[in-house]
Amino acid sequence: MAILRPAGEFDTSYASDMATIRRPWQWCLLLVFLLALFTLPFYASQGLVALVNRIGITIIAVQGLSLLTGFTGQISLGQAAFMTAGGYVSALLVNELGWPFLLALPAAAIAAGLVGLIFGLPSLRVKGFYLVMATLAAQFIIPWFTRNAFQDVLNGAQGLNVQVPVIFGVEFNTPQRYIFLTLTVLVLTTILAFNVTRSRLGRAFISIRDNDLAAELLGVNLFKYKLQAFFLASMYAGLAGSLAAHQLRHINSETFTLIDSIIFMGMLVIGGLGSNLGPIFGAIVVEFLIEAATLLGPFVAMIFPAKSAGVVQALRPLFFGTSLMLFLIFEPRGLAYRWQLFKAAWRLRPFSH
Repeated sequence: MAILRPAGEFDTSYASDMATIRRPWQWCLLLVFLLALFTLPFYASQGLVALVNRIGITIIAVQGLSLLTGFTGQISLGQAAFMTAGGYVSALLVNELGWPFLLALPAAAIAAGLVGLIFGLPSLRVKGFYLVMATLAAQFIIPWFTRNAFQDVLNGAQGLNVQVPVIFGVEFNTPQRYIFLTLTVLVLTTILAFNVTRSRLGRAFISIRDNDLAAELLGVNLFKYKLQAFFLASMYAGLAGSLAAHQLRHINSETFTLIDSIIFMGMLVIGGLGSNLGPIFGAIVVEFLIEAATLLGPFVAMIFPAKSAGVVQALRPLFFGTSLMLFLIFEPRGLAYRWQLFKAAWRLRPFSH
């Protein structure tokens, strides 16, 4: 939908027209929000810090999926597999080769991006359901490879113990310290994703999503841009996988599963496809639903003592599936679209009709 401005607000230059944050109070609000996040370890509990840590890593992975699915229209169910690739590469570089974490992190992102290129090759010939099947293959091939290939290095199904990141002599061995890494990477990936969507590359992605045949007739190289979308999405997954592996201090073939890839896609639907805010809204809502299911587990066990174990295990998929179904029925455009409607209604007051 078109961006509405309050009466009397207009642009006098191209820079102001392209600006995302237009008013001084908006800059102040953003800085206060970032300051509150980065100082979270000083006033919040360890559980809350760990939850924000997990949400931040999830947002990074979903941001990559948003570039591929939301903006380019290429459906993928292999995002968790690319996280596995990034996590293993980062662990091997730090454990075996002694690389510092600050070098292993971008190397893991590039390696995962190259793996994503391989599974993105079918995107020129197939689309829709067939592309889903092609990307789903990554979710079987990559875990199989980590279990059965180079067992003396990858340690088979047992996986690898991952070292704690050390930067300038500081060990990030607690959630209170690790959150600084997560938030820093999250801010950088958010800025990158936003600028990509506004660039020539992003406009090519959107044209492919809307009508790939018309885009090709206008000179858009479908194969080139589809592969670039897969590469970017896999890079984001590699970053998230590396951060998650070093936070968990262990990774194996079951750390990131097909269920995670499906949940990432659900987060994107709930947050809003084709929106930069969609991954943020979707990841926050779903992670809070999962946390709510965990907190409600003991109470449900008290109500149904005979089937307590089964009911508690079913709460998470039940909450996720119900919320996804409700959004598909009542708000298929996601929370980002609802946020745009709210802002438009606020700016048009008292003439909201």
